[in-house]
Amino acid sequence: MLDAVLGKLARQHDPNVLVGFDKADDAGVYQIAPETALVQTVDFFTPIVDDPFTFGQIAAVNALSDVYAMGGRPLSSLALVCFPEKGDIAVLEQILAGGLSKMMEAGCTVVGGHSIRDPEIKFGYSVTGTIHPARVLTNGGAQPGDVLLLTKALGTGVISTAIKRQQAESDWVDAATKSMTALNRAAAEVVTRAEWQGKVHAMTDVTGFGLIGHAREMAIASNVSLEIHASQVPLLPGALDCVRAGYVPGGLNANRDFAECVVEYRGKMPAELKTVMFDPQTAGGLLISVAESVAGQLISALQTAGVAVRQIGAVNPKAAKLIQVSG
Repeated sequence: MLDAVLGKLARQHDPNVLVGFDKADDAGVYQIAPETALVQTVDFFTPIVDDPFTFGQIAAVNALSDVYAMGGRPLSSLALVCFPEKGDIAVLEQILAGGLSKMMEAGCTVVGGHSIRDPEIKFGYSVTGTIHPARVLTNGGAQPGDVLLLTKALGTGVISTAIKRQQAESDWVDAATKSMTALNRAAAEVVTRAEWQGKVHAMTDVTGFGLIGHAREMAIASNVSLEIHASQVPLLPGALDCVRAGYVPGGLNANRDFAECVVEYRGKMPAELKTVMFDPQTAGGLLISVAESVAGQLISALQTAGVAVRQIGAVNPKAAKLIQVSG
């Protein structure tokens, strides 16, 4: 729906806008000096876990991720709060404390925010970062012959649905929470090192549109097709169990309705594995397109930094279908 609406809006012509909403990228980038540009993003959502402190952490990690996905460094943030008029103020305090803990870990200063009364709790941040204008990593630029890397496992959407239905097993919850509260900072710091400049061709984070949805955006922006090996895509414990049990969020079905038309399935694979490729992620990992000649070195560097990176596919010349998914 949003994709259709944005496509009808008039475009502003400002030469300082290096990345705008017309590119379906993770954040906006605005140049303010010859060697400095701002990276700006905003994100907020309803609780997906029961613990308010953890919810605040996840909201902060999710908002920060868009800056990391562009190769930027977060500087400041503004909190966005929707909270019931008669809600327990101690719950709000814990949400804010959780968010602040992750902002501090990221070295990003919370400078203020805005709150409104709302029957349903919602929380997130607007985040501003900086980047050199010549070093912006967008979802465009992937080249045929590149290797595709993913830095976090999929499954937070279906596991969160199981949590809401009180059907999630404790190890599923623990693994999903650990993933959603882990910053993409370490991965971004490795990817943006000078030694990889010109070798990492595109990057995006895998969030609400799922792996296929964000892969679609990368393929369109880069005028290529992407090949994804489903058996190599990392999955959180319990992700496939949740799909088999029917713990499928509405966002997953919406992603599938929107993006499956650009997918060609090759070979046999379980139906639940196809399904989880569309799972909407919260605070998901980075999808990286890197030259094959240095992919092994980048994987080693990421692993040394503690990032659980996995090679999941490749970039091919543009074909009839933008995405080929093999078993």
